[in-house]
Amino acid sequence: MLQMTKLWAGVALVSMLFASAVSAETVLKSSDTHPDGYPTVEGVKYFGELVKERTQGRYAVEVYHSAQLGEEKDTIEQVRSGVIELNRVSMAPFNGTVKETIVPALPYIFRSEDHMHKVMDGAVGDQIKAAFEPAGLVVLAFYDAGARSFYNSKKPIKTVDDIKGMKFRVIQSDIFVDMTAALGANATPMPYGEVYSSLETGVIEGAENNFPSYDTAKHFEVAKYYSMDEHTILPEVFVMNKAAFDKLTPEDQEIFKQAAKDSVAKQRELWAAKTAESRALVENAGAEINEVEKQGFIDAMKPVYDKHITDEVLKKLVSDVQAVQ
Repeated sequence: MLQMTKLWAGVALVSMLFASAVSAETVLKSSDTHPDGYPTVEGVKYFGELVKERTQGRYAVEVYHSAQLGEEKDTIEQVRSGVIELNRVSMAPFNGTVKETIVPALPYIFRSEDHMHKVMDGAVGDQIKAAFEPAGLVVLAFYDAGARSFYNSKKPIKTVDDIKGMKFRVIQSDIFVDMTAALGANATPMPYGEVYSSLETGVIEGAENNFPSYDTAKHFEVAKYYSMDEHTILPEVFVMNKAAFDKLTPEDQEIFKQAAKDSVAKQRELWAAKTAESRALVENAGAEINEVEKQGFIDAMKPVYDKHITDEVLKKLVSDVQAVQ
C-alpha cells in the first residue's frame, strides 16, 4: 500500500512539473530608444498585452525604453544576433542592410501621412517586409513617426538659402547625410541620445525630428526655431529576430502577427494625440514654429534620388509608391 501511495505521489509530481513547464512564461525582450509613455513604446506594450492574453500567458514582452539596451545602431545588431528578440527602431538605420528601406526614407516620397499609411499597409509595405527576412528579421509592424522637420538654435529657416552652411545632427543614414548636403547644410550623424548636449554646447546648430521627439527629448530647450519643411514622413519598424519567430508554432506566429496589426491602430491613435500635445507644449514653452517655402526643398532633392535609386528594383518601388492614391 505504501509503495502504491509513493507511486501515485510520483505521478502527481511529474504531472505538476509538466503542467508548470507547459504554462511557463517565456519573456521576450524589446528595445526602444524613446522614453516611457512615448507612442512607439506604448504600441509595443499593447502588442505585449495582446500576445500575453491570446497565448494564455505563455509569452510576455518586456519593453526596455529610454535606450536602456543601447542606441538604435547597437540594438539592431542585438536583435539580428538574437541577444534580444524584439526591437522598435527608425527605418533609416536599415538602409545599408535592407536596400528596400531606402525608398520610404527618401525625402518627400510621401505626400502626406495618409499616403504613407496606404503605401505601408499595402503591397509596397509587404514587399519591404519580405526584404527584411534575409537579414534575419521579421517585420511585425510599421508604426507612425510623423513628419520630420529641421530645428535649430540660431534663426527661423524659411527658404533653402536660410539653411545653407548650418550644421545639423541627422540619423545615421547616408540618405539623411546626402539630403542635408543637397540643401547646402552640413550633416553630423550621431546617436539620438547625444543630441541635447551637442546642441547645448554648440557642437551642432540644429537637428531634425518630429514634434513628439522635439518635445520629449527636450530639444526645444536648446533649439527653439522649428521650421515645418516636413522633409520625410518616415515610418518606424517593429522587428523580431527571425530565428525566434520561426521557433513559434504556426498558431502562435499568427497570434503575434495579428497582435502586431492590432497594435498599429492603437499606436496611430496615440501618435496623433501626442503630436498635437507636443506641439502645444513646445509653443507654450517659447519655441517658434514657422512655415517654409517647401517647393525649394523638394526641388533640391533630385541629386539624392539620382544617387540612391540606381537599380530597377528601387526604381519600380518608387513608382509604385507614387502611384498609390
